Amino acid sequence: MLNKMNHSDVTNGITIRSLHSIEEMDEVRLLESKIWGMEDSIPTHQTITAAKNGGLVLGAYFEGKMIGFQYSFPGFDGQSIYLCSHMLGIDQEYRNKGVGKLLKIAQQEEALKLGYDLITWTYDPLETANGYLNISKLGGVCSTYIENCYGEMEDLLNSGIPSDRFLVEWHIAKEKEHNPFEEIELSEAINRSLIGWEENNEGLPIPIIKNSILKNEFTYVAVPKDFRTIREVNIDVAREWRMSTREIFKKLFQSGWQVNGFLKNKQSDLPVHFYVLKK
Repeated sequence: MLNKMNHSDVTNGITIRSLHSIEEMDEVRLLESKIWGMEDSIPTHQTITAAKNGGLVLGAYFEGKMIGFQYSFPGFDGQSIYLCSHMLGIDQEYRNKGVGKLLKIAQQEEALKLGYDLITWTYDPLETANGYLNISKLGGVCSTYIENCYGEMEDLLNSGIPSDRFLVEWHIAKEKEHNPFEEIELSEAINRSLIGWEENNEGLPIPIIKNSILKNEFTYVAVPKDFRTIREVNIDVAREWRMSTREIFKKLFQSGWQVNGFLKNKQSDLPVHFYVLKK
């Protein structure tokens, strides 16, 4: 049981703790509704029941205010039990401050105490902030692409395009090893990416699928840095990125490739980041 865990970040005063009461679950639902909309928010009776039966609900607080949460429940695939990490949300005002990583590290520690060695979750591979956290920072891997995972979604962040998702596996009992992908040159990723791009008259990157032969140890797939802006400005371009990356990732996964790395590009004039895959 994790009451007032010592997961504080000295710099920003954020504290993570486990949630157990109805009042705390109500806070979670309010924050979830603020982020995604009230219509599909998870009922309090469901989150509190999960927390009492092998699940986990965590809250991130700053100056007494909940600014983020994470909700998980037990999963079973017919052979093994794992923790299914269903939802992680952060108040827009506090994004890009390391809150997501704090929540995931707290989740890892508590899951290990509960006896889990694997955590799984889905996320949109075009949401690159999540990709950087899930793959690069935490060491998750992915070899499963789920087409239109949740059907047509009408919430504030997902409406307008198919809800394709990566299924991430995070083997939490393993020590995070040295990541060779961090040493990859950006020029190599640009030249070998199976998706290229060109700018349209709105200044948005348009995906271009390449006919590449995969003979290298690693292969790369470019994805837009700022998919949300693309979706807001031109939904047709957003759909192009969805369908192009869907085609490439499904082919790669079917051929035995796995996402093991994420290359974050810091050049302001280059509108993409890169997933790194290994056979």
